[in-house]
Amino acid sequence: MAKLGSTVNGARIAGSRLIAASKNGNDEGRMPLMDHLRELRNRLVKAALALIVAMVFGFIFFHPIWNFISHPFCSADINGHTGCHVVGDQLVASGVFDPFMLHVRVAFFFGLIVASPVWLYQIWAFIAPGLYRREKRWAYLFVAVAAPLFAAGAILAYFVMSRGLRYLLGMAPGQVLVLPSIDTYLGYFQGMILGFGIAFELPLAMVMLNMAHILTHARFRKWRRLMLFGAFLFAGIANPSPDPISMLLLAVPCVILVEIAEIIIYFNDRRRAAIPDPYAGLSDDEVSPLEMSDTGPSDTSHLN
Repeated sequence: MAKLGSTVNGARIAGSRLIAASKNGNDEGRMPLMDHLRELRNRLVKAALALIVAMVFGFIFFHPIWNFISHPFCSADINGHTGCHVVGDQLVASGVFDPFMLHVRVAFFFGLIVASPVWLYQIWAFIAPGLYRREKRWAYLFVAVAAPLFAAGAILAYFVMSRGLRYLLGMAPGQVLVLPSIDTYLGYFQGMILGFGIAFELPLAMVMLNMAHILTHARFRKWRRLMLFGAFLFAGIANPSPDPISMLLLAVPCVILVEIAEIIIYFNDRRRAAIPDPYAGLSDDEVSPLEMSDTGPSDTSHLN
């Protein structure tokens, strides 16, 4: 009966949207396909322009940005040396166009981050009209929590990169001269940032699954050991460095966040249990009472 009630409520919400759309001159409550494509084109153009403008600033301020990116490598203690002034402790550009492509990649990476509020808003503005009010609240909550969590993971990754580099490059024998390429280091840098950032999002994903009635605290408690093991496993996979210290620096905060997520899930399930079920007293063959619509009683003859 709960399924029947939710279906009728969904139909009433869709009907209210249809009425609102008809008041605006759209009798079907829809936007034509060409209008959708035009709006998508306008959103993409605005996002692309914001990215291009941010990339221009990335080209202008390339040297400070590159100093920030290369700092973990230059500060790593590799075979007793620190700094990027000793042969073997420098990044190598092996191609003629590698310096130019370095400027492009750094500018794009910088522009993608700086212009993220603009292109994220364009994505949101395109999909928001098709969401219900409750779904919008969930989206606002997700973005408000996801951004700080990802930033915290990225900051942690930045400070542990030098430790991972020292472990990886220090494995080379003494008679081997290690000359990492710029592409290799940028891949390592981006992998660490994304790996740590995504790892910090996993507890938020658990809470969102609980909000969607998919993951309950009883199921969480049953799978708790497996989830904690999964946090360590994911930390080992997400961390490009096999350095155990770096893995622990990622795994321990993830475990703490998972425990916080468990507390939130526990209290959320208790809150749900305290709310009485409006369909608890109905038998399996009894039709649930329907609310009055704006135009009068709903027609339930077809349900009998």
